[in-house]
Amino acid sequence: MKRLLASSLLLTLPLSLLAQFGPRTPEQDSLMARMQRKTQADHQAMLAQLNIKELRPGPSGNPKAPNAANADESKASPYTSLPDPLVLKNGKKVKSAKEWWAKRRPEIVEDFDREIYGRVPANVPGVRWEVVSTKDTVNGGYPIKLKKLVGHVDNSMYPAIKVAIALTLATPATATGPVPVMMEFGFQFPAGFRMPQPPAGTPPPPPNWEQQLLKKGWGYAVLVPTSFQADNGAGLTEGIIGLVNKGGRRKPDDWGTLRAWAWGASRALDYFETDKAVDAKQVGIEGLSRYGKAAVVAMAYEPRFAIGFIGSSGEGGVKLHRRLYGEQVENIASSAEYHWMAGNFIKYAGPLTPNDLPVDSHELVALCAPRPVFISSGSPDVEGRWLDAKGMFLGGVYAGPVYELLGKKGLGTSEYPAQEVAVDSGEIAYRQHSGGHTTGPNWPAFLQYADRYMKAK
Repeated sequence: MKRLLASSLLLTLPLSLLAQFGPRTPEQDSLMARMQRKTQADHQAMLAQLNIKELRPGPSGNPKAPNAANADESKASPYTSLPDPLVLKNGKKVKSAKEWWAKRRPEIVEDFDREIYGRVPANVPGVRWEVVSTKDTVNGGYPIKLKKLVGHVDNSMYPAIKVAIALTLATPATATGPVPVMMEFGFQFPAGFRMPQPPAGTPPPPPNWEQQLLKKGWGYAVLVPTSFQADNGAGLTEGIIGLVNKGGRRKPDDWGTLRAWAWGASRALDYFETDKAVDAKQVGIEGLSRYGKAAVVAMAYEPRFAIGFIGSSGEGGVKLHRRLYGEQVENIASSAEYHWMAGNFIKYAGPLTPNDLPVDSHELVALCAPRPVFISSGSPDVEGRWLDAKGMFLGGVYAGPVYELLGKKGLGTSEYPAQEVAVDSGEIAYRQHSGGHTTGPNWPAFLQYADRYMKAK
């Protein structure tokens, strides 16, 4: 039986996911309707700022629909070229690491700030971390010290909006010093929520990602993005984005939700630097789906993250925007998902096209260089083709020259690998597992890869 979803949690979720929860009360149905109206109004207000009258509709994720998204590889590459991450705006080739850091990388960051993910305002308030509880407990037989934390955002600039960041940190109770930590962008479930239990006699499941980390002597953390920025357009005048705008609407180059979630990940790192149980120079970031998008954005913008595990990020993540396969720019620009991005991104669903974008997603991966990035996807027959696994692989392929310029190695091949075969000899890695929309089956391969870069002391 589905549990009744708390109204406070309902407000933070994307409209596309709300139908999966139920039952709902009449009051909650009314709340959903208000959220939808508010989202539509905000989307229309941004279109007005951009002087856009109409957008091109995106394709359907239903393969049987008349407007189904393309899943034919022979039609997937209508573009003639991609932006070169090693060519300056003036046309000159970048020939040294010094030129990359001083000239070309700032150009790419500016394009992503202005046109894709939006700018973090200069006046974002500070965060005060509070450890609200500490508990000695066990996870899968491993003794841990579990901390629940809240990051209180200073709202003195606009007291009407309160923002608090929810974070959980677990470290091995037997550790004698600071340990590496993998932080996941995670979901917040209703109070009292319990996962369905398997029937009696079912063999125990394999160790989950947390337990795999604990076995290595590492810690884990879960950051709840929707605790400080809702995953819908209605929430753009609330949360950290709304606080800085004092309850007003965004400008076209203001930060979107993905950039706000990445900001929250940086604030979690601030806390880790104060916690003696954490080796703050060995903290990685992981996420799946929309949180995979947030994870690569966090990795690109926050140089303190040591490694990234980017799961099924699709369009808006490491998938090439220009590829005509699966989800498209037009889908992201719709009222269902526009809140993830800067308002300016909407332009590329009308009147401009993805080919007009000044950057593409391989350059987002390039911003992570020289640090290691592991790109994960599931089977197209199980996870589906909407996410465009090959498009994500190519996002890694075309970032390779930047890694090589910096003395590292990219994927080392443009040949798409078979399922369950890891391409992981360089600082960009890729593996497609045979399962569905999850990073679960790729955790063992990722951890084997991460051993080259992170060690428990």
